[in-house]
Amino acid sequence: MHEWILDNNLTPYVIVSTTSPDTQVPAGQAENGRIVLNVSPTAIRNLSITNERLEFDGRFGGRAFHVSAPIAAVLAVYAKESGQGMAFEMDPGGTDSEPAPQEPTPGSHLRVIK
Repeated sequence: MHEWILDNNLTPYVIVSTTSPDTQVPAGQAENGRIVLNVSPTAIRNLSITNERLEFDGRFGGRAFHVSAPIAAVLAVYAKESGQGMAFEMDPGGTDSEPAPQEPTPGSHLRVIK
């Protein structure tokens, strides 16, 4: 999905659950147990996406920070400009506490791409 977004000259964003103790994100940047991250090549360095982890180096408030999260904590990948992308169900085994289910938001900007 990340490559498809880049191939279409769009900006890839990911939503990551911060409830797992194995997730490293900048303190104070998460909201409601989630953080939205710009993962475009111009915003980050050393991106690594494996079957186990998402990792990269970025700057937050002018300070360098290494971001690391288990793949099970990645909740969505989408294009900033169009909102098109893919949402994933949280793996209950991948986090300590699962956020309460939320009702779909009318007019949500995420769409499933087949």
